[in-house]
Amino acid sequence: MVSIILFAPLLGAIIAGFGWRIVTERGAMWITTGLLFLACFFSWIVFLSFDGVTQHIPLLRWIESGTLATEWSIRLDRLTAIMLIVVTTVSALVHLYSFGYMDHDPQWKDGETYKPRFFAYLSFFTFAMLMLVTADNLVQMFFGWEGVGVASYLLIGFYYRKPSANAAAIKAFVVNRVGDFGFALGIFALYFMVDSINFDDIFAAAPHLAGMELSFLGFGWGATEIIVMLLFIGAMGKSAQLLLHTWLPDAMEGPTPVSALIHAATMVTAGVFMMCRMSPLVEFAPDAKSIVVFIGATTAFFAATVGLVQNDIKRVIAYSTCSQLGYMFVAAGVGVYSAAMFHLLTHAFFKAMLFLGAGSVIHAMHHEQDMRNYGGLRKKIPYTFWAMMIGTLAITGVGIPLTHIGFAGFLSKDAIIESAWAGTAGGYGFWMLVIAALFTSFYSWRLIFMTFYGIPRGDKHTHDHAHESPMVMLVPLGVLALGAALSGMIWYGSFFGDHNKVNAFFGLPHHAESSEEGHGETAAAGHGDTAAGESHGETAMADTAHGATAEAAADAGHGADLGAGMAPQGAIYMGEDNHVMDEAHHAPVWVKVSPFIAMVIGFVLAYVFYIVDVTIPARLAENQRPLYLFLLNKWYFDELYNFIFVRPAFWIGRFLWKRGDQGTIDGGINGLAMGIIPFFTRLAGRAQSGYIFTYAFAMVIGIAVLVTWMSIGGGAE
Repeated sequence: MVSIILFAPLLGAIIAGFGWRIVTERGAMWITTGLLFLACFFSWIVFLSFDGVTQHIPLLRWIESGTLATEWSIRLDRLTAIMLIVVTTVSALVHLYSFGYMDHDPQWKDGETYKPRFFAYLSFFTFAMLMLVTADNLVQMFFGWEGVGVASYLLIGFYYRKPSANAAAIKAFVVNRVGDFGFALGIFALYFMVDSINFDDIFAAAPHLAGMELSFLGFGWGATEIIVMLLFIGAMGKSAQLLLHTWLPDAMEGPTPVSALIHAATMVTAGVFMMCRMSPLVEFAPDAKSIVVFIGATTAFFAATVGLVQNDIKRVIAYSTCSQLGYMFVAAGVGVYSAAMFHLLTHAFFKAMLFLGAGSVIHAMHHEQDMRNYGGLRKKIPYTFWAMMIGTLAITGVGIPLTHIGFAGFLSKDAIIESAWAGTAGGYGFWMLVIAALFTSFYSWRLIFMTFYGIPRGDKHTHDHAHESPMVMLVPLGVLALGAALSGMIWYGSFFGDHNKVNAFFGLPHHAESSEEGHGETAAAGHGDTAAGESHGETAMADTAHGATAEAAADAGHGADLGAGMAPQGAIYMGEDNHVMDEAHHAPVWVKVSPFIAMVIGFVLAYVFYIVDVTIPARLAENQRPLYLFLLNKWYFDELYNFIFVRPAFWIGRFLWKRGDQGTIDGGINGLAMGIIPFFTRLAGRAQSGYIFTYAFAMVIGIAVLVTWMSIGGGAE
């Protein structure tokens, strides 16, 4: 069944890409969509019936070179099961949604065939993402990692007649290569230290890597610390974290279904998934975890500030994605990987719906994307309005404080904020996320108020002819709305509830004394004692990670011996000193209600700015012009990178072109061909006089020289 899930999208991509003339354009669209819904159906069966025990499903022998032996194998655990439903559900609904959105696309001329190619790219992307999340070793994961990079390049640049789309596709490809270089170095380092790239071998060797050093850039580093940082650099590129985030907003130049599929729910979450997958290694790199928390929290704050002033509806949601990914990395950085995956799951539903809802608005407004030209669309497109409203309630975190009742984001985002408070002792990560929650509420409600409320703005003809999207676009919105409303309440207990329940859900061993000692939420009174000395349910894995590999730590070199122990059980791993989840459960009331208060403040400010007195934003932008321009220009990161990297690269390229290629290479060849050779040709031509005595004289001179040389040579001997 899992093999069908993996290869169904690939089959659809091949049929649509190469056989659409046989199956017809419409047939290619239905085949790819049908195969995705089949994969989605099987994914939900796997997710709901999975018992938490890790399975290895070999498919074929792959790369064998020296000690490197890899199989193309499926690793089925709870992390894989979660990602299967995320990827296939969103992808299937995006395929269906694209039937309506891509119909009569204005970027294409009448009679041009573009839909089979678009659906083939969507399916190919889905296959690459599935290969990434089902990987059982790092080489297989890297193959899928690069596959989604190629697919994103093709999809972002699908409108190849738009220069901005081509530039965005190249930018996404280049920026991701920077991150991928770090990821590749991390893989090389792990193979050098462990002599294997299989996850079980790496996880078993993780405790002993923590005590070893690795030379990098001329310095000695803790092996685990530097490896985790290199892997995180790869995650920064794919998941658009600060410094490597600049490609994500520009990627909105592609079709809106692409934004929903790649840049909301799947590709950008690959970095978060990878950090959770590598949790047995990450747990032994406390310094690297601190950097992950700092980068994640800063990204959440940065992207939220930029989203406050953006006017393109898709860019607002894009920066929202960037900000929410920062939340997930903070959760992974403090060691509550289940909370990171919880927000990844709920975010997939409400963010995909927000993107598809934005696409429905754009479709209704004849491809107008500037929110300043919207207004008063609530009654024109009521179904889209209510879908966007549910998505906004989910992302802003609307719910009943101190309960487990609320929209998806209320539960998953609050879980991360509480974990950040516990993991950072109420420090930088916690406060950045709370402030980001306030900004998220403001820009989300700003989008709703500018789009659906107030008086119509912009072109009157466009407003008069605004219409609701076809049913093929509204059905995916309805399905995603259910996930945005209910997924948090349904799965809160499994991801962030009672410790034993979380352990069982992720396949972690159940500690024999857990129920007696009263761990998790059910034993607030005994929490201090357990944190001090008693082990928690999930920490039993630490014993299996040590044990048989104790002697390997003394090995001077690296090799297979380092990974000879038992790999931790379960899909994630939390070290024996990691009590962050328990401490988060016992956070003070003010910590638990702080996200809700921030959400209310953001809502009230947005209501005052865009409903009560709509002149405030313009006056504020004028009064605070430098700050407004700073945020509008995205903290000037693009301009800074252009100055530091792009312009010098162009200068070097121009210098090598003008002086190197044209001046030296072309000049040298042209000088030889047009200067030196003709010069000697003319000299030789003068000797060809046509007179016999001239030739006789030359022969006599030659004979005299030859006789002289032979005489001198013979005399010397």
